[in-house]
Amino acid sequence: MSVSQALSTQSVIAVVGTGAMGAGIAQVAAAAGHPVKLLDNRPGAAAKAVEGIQAQFARLAEKGRMSPDAAQAASARLIAVEQLGDLADAALVVEAIVENLQAKQTLYKNLEAIVGVDCVFGTNTSSISVTAIGAALQHPERLAGLHFFNPAPLMALVEIVSGLATDKAVADTLFATAAAWGKTPVHAKSTPGFIVNRVARPYYAEALRIVGEGGADCATLDAVMREAGGFRMGPFELMDMIGHDVNFAVTRSVWSAFYNDPRFTPSLIQQELVDAGFHGRKTGRGFYDYREGAERPEPKSAVAQSVPENIVLHGDSAVAQAIADRLYERNVAYTWGEATDGRVAEVGGAVVFITDGRTATRRAVEEGIDNLVLIDLALDYAKATRLAVGAAINCYAPAVGAAIGLLQAAGFAVSRLGDIPGLAVMRTVAMLANEAADAVNQGVCDAAAADSAMRLGVNYPRGPLAWADAAGLPLINRVLANLASHYGEDRYRVSPLIQQHVLAGKNIHV
Repeated sequence: MSVSQALSTQSVIAVVGTGAMGAGIAQVAAAAGHPVKLLDNRPGAAAKAVEGIQAQFARLAEKGRMSPDAAQAASARLIAVEQLGDLADAALVVEAIVENLQAKQTLYKNLEAIVGVDCVFGTNTSSISVTAIGAALQHPERLAGLHFFNPAPLMALVEIVSGLATDKAVADTLFATAAAWGKTPVHAKSTPGFIVNRVARPYYAEALRIVGEGGADCATLDAVMREAGGFRMGPFELMDMIGHDVNFAVTRSVWSAFYNDPRFTPSLIQQELVDAGFHGRKTGRGFYDYREGAERPEPKSAVAQSVPENIVLHGDSAVAQAIADRLYERNVAYTWGEATDGRVAEVGGAVVFITDGRTATRRAVEEGIDNLVLIDLALDYAKATRLAVGAAINCYAPAVGAAIGLLQAAGFAVSRLGDIPGLAVMRTVAMLANEAADAVNQGVCDAAAADSAMRLGVNYPRGPLAWADAAGLPLINRVLANLASHYGEDRYRVSPLIQQHVLAGKNIHV
């Protein structure tokens, strides 16, 4: 295989498996100008998929998102076929069949005797090793992962996954073809979870651990992650939408594939939901109750406190400056003071810091400040509508109230969490960045691909490595080290890539 440009629109694209993913991929290819053949082992399924895609094109034309002529032309390019032999002229065969290694190997082994020597195989697997699928082929170099995200017509990301035997020209051809189809492709190496399903694990895992430790309830954590972290959905509502049967299976798959690495350990809480059949929205119950008449729990917000007197802000951090600006906009008086220990504010006897991964109690003891209050990370303190806080066990209640009153005076809803290390957004972002850094360090992808994959594949507000750079790699390094110290687990070991960049005084993105 020597071709490394996008496949011509004259090239026939074959899609085997016409469920939601297969049909979505066929729609993308047909809209891009290719003749597309659809095949399914279920009688009539391919023809039904063609009808469904044609209906989608008609709706797009009605909404003005395609011209009527373009919709009609794209519809005419769809062909339902009934046997593998009908795919002999395909230039690319994309399989979107059951997630079973043997089934995928058998399909491509059979196709090798039918298609031309230059035909490319693109598996849409989300969890099976591309190397393992290719091992059954006479020419494994023609196979690569072509991993779309659901729904394929709408989601921009496509992971181009190279197995051990994949020809670089094949991966480059798929990369160029996906780009020609209007997608944003990223290169990845065949490894458990590829990029997105691997790097995303901490988004669920850290939230589940916080709930398991009684640090907060699901609704409050979801609100904090949305309103402070800027994530489109909180972890619990997202797991409910994905389905716990699916989400838990992916976690177990990644954990098992990494030989039970504690970083990916599944949650007993989610196991219980799966055992109960509470799979989320599709079954009516998950972390939330979706049955008719059920009430959605509200996030816990601190009761309103009076505007405190004698507010003193410290330092030049993003959070201190944002609080100052927000207080100014609301005509709340404050002064600036000097500080060398990283404190953000002093108010009503409380000393306020941003979390560094220690519990507030541990930090209070180690720094000799009883009335110590911690605030969580935010994507943008100037725009955030909610912040999470934690307080040392010995912190005087009026001091906690004053710290909360300060943040409320600056326009934040405040959610007080238990005294958990790293609070919510900070520990989650640190762990997401840590996993992305490990993927880069292990040659799975580069830093730009890791960040693009997480922004486009799961709609994160910022790539985790770019976020770590923005928050400060030394801080992220401390958070992870302090989490590791608190739990005594290898789960929180710091990626060598982060350690090296901290030592060198450089950001990961340079």
